[in-house]
Amino acid sequence: MAYEIERKFLVLSEIYKKEAYASFIIEQGYLNSHPARSVRVRIKENEAFITVKGKSSEDGLSRFEWEKPIAITDAKELLKLCEPGKIQKRRYLVQVADFLYEVDEFFGDNNGLVVAEVELSSEKEQPVYPDWLGKEVTGDTRFYNASLIKKPYRNWE
Repeated sequence: MAYEIERKFLVLSEIYKKEAYASFIIEQGYLNSHPARSVRVRIKENEAFITVKGKSSEDGLSRFEWEKPIAITDAKELLKLCEPGKIQKRRYLVQVADFLYEVDEFFGDNNGLVVAEVELSSEKEQPVYPDWLGKEVTGDTRFYNASLIKKPYRNWE
């Protein structure tokens, strides 16, 4: 089984855009957004994927993740079957020392939300923190994409 270990942060400034070596648009929907398991369909430029994620650990650092590429035509059809609400975002890839930060700038109902994630090789690994990182939100389920389709950022108080 594959597990992802990652930490998630709010972003303080747009400096990451100058430091990014790539960016691309992502559109995704959820066939199932249950907290114990989610099934996501994602289109990223000219690629598409189906992903199954399990429930996060108590601290939110790790969870089961299984992902497979699928045909874009299949992904477009599956997106029509998804639960209400779509995630639309631009992802920036920023290398900071030996760590790859994925910074997501959300659009649509989640416009204004910008979060950064960094994947780790173990739960004890400490990443290098760039100056543009803000508050850590690892484990805060409000920031999970599967939660953002149900309660978008624009509806937060």
